[in-house]
Amino acid sequence: MTMMDAVKNCFQNYANFSGRARRSEYWYFFLFNFLVSAALGILGRAAGQGAMSTLLDSLAGLYSLATLIPGLAVAWRRLHDIGKSGGYWFFWLIPLVGWIFILVWYCRAGEQGANAYGPDPKAPAEA
Repeated sequence: MTMMDAVKNCFQNYANFSGRARRSEYWYFFLFNFLVSAALGILGRAAGQGAMSTLLDSLAGLYSLATLIPGLAVAWRRLHDIGKSGGYWFFWLIPLVGWIFILVWYCRAGEQGANAYGPDPKAPAEA
């Protein structure tokens, strides 16, 4: 899966919290969002103070707001891929160690074959 395929898939499944998401889908979407947010932030700081800076900061805020739901949805589906409930996403709220659990789970390979959350996204499509 390419980065553009992952981003396209995440926006097509904008608020779809069911099913499974491959590691590549999650991490490409995460990388894309990081790069766009960083670029908008750098451009906003480089513009100094004034109308252009305000515009770029507003665009950065709107972009973050627009990608909040798809980012949460793909994170939820990523947990489904390893056989965990999407509710485990809230582990990141546990001080000091919660984000470590989440990071390890997001880096784990998904379960092979179908699981309780749907068919394996890596498996070839059955005709």
